[in-house]
Amino acid sequence: MISDVLDEWTPHDPGQAALLAEYREFVATSGAAAVDRSLAAAHLTASCFVLTPDLSHVLLCFHRKGQFWVQLGGHLEPGDVSLAEAAYREAREEGGITDLSPRGGLPADVHRHDLSASFGRCRTHWDVGFVAYAAASSVPVVSDESEQVAWFRVDDLPVGTPDDFAVRLRTVLDEVLATR
Repeated sequence: MISDVLDEWTPHDPGQAALLAEYREFVATSGAAAVDRSLAAAHLTASCFVLTPDLSHVLLCFHRKGQFWVQLGGHLEPGDVSLAEAAYREAREEGGITDLSPRGGLPADVHRHDLSASFGRCRTHWDVGFVAYAAASSVPVVSDESEQVAWFRVDDLPVGTPDDFAVRLRTVLDEVLATR
């Protein structure tokens, strides 16, 4: 199943481990609805934190529906065979950088968040975050889903990121550092 990676990953952060246990239960009880947004308002999504190899910068998009700066990512599509593949596909589509270097097939974080009415039928995203690397000289390209895409220092995020985004990014960076 597309979510098997949730059973393979052991996060280093205890909070992430506890949330991952909830993800596993969600997938077990939801069946196909866990990965298909047409079947349920709460479902898995895949995102990608695109970082420079030295971990000093992160690529963010200004999300058209949400009106905030956030990592690249989105819904699973019928052709996706894994959460990692979906995350990397979304990163290439939304960021326009084709020469990404994926960190691998394991997540770097999980993050569940409720959504506003501007997201239509979707009400809760059970997001699984992955990491890919790109050179800081890589030039991003805006997609239909974003108003802007730009590099930011990880310690100087733009105004307009979600309240918990800096904490989430720090968790991702700590996970990457712990598994290097």
